[in-house]
Amino acid sequence: MTIKLPEGIKAYFDADRDGGPETVAAAFTENGIVKDKGKTHKGRDAIRTWMADEGQQYNYTVEPFLITSENGKTLVTAHAVGDFPGSPIDLRFFFVLAGDKVAELEITL
Repeated sequence: MTIKLPEGIKAYFDADRDGGPETVAAAFTENGIVKDKGKTHKGRDAIRTWMADEGQQYNYTVEPFLITSENGKTLVTAHAVGDFPGSPIDLRFFFVLAGDKVAELEITL
């Protein structure tokens, strides 16, 4: 199922699929924030490091299948499959956008 994602969110998922840590970090604002697995990563350098660490730990694919709004944030639910514990799983990605960049992302179960 293909869903229409806002440009900034599409850029994040495209970068995660096809790019590397640098491309993912570029999808964020300069002071962007990622909250994942109980940790907060602030700024492009920290986001780049977070993505590099994730990429070294696991091979995975993420396929968004639902988009809604919740508490002023854009919620994208995506199916994740890979060599990580608990795979496959549906993850929830809460985005706050600033123009065509991601200002904040929180990833939850």
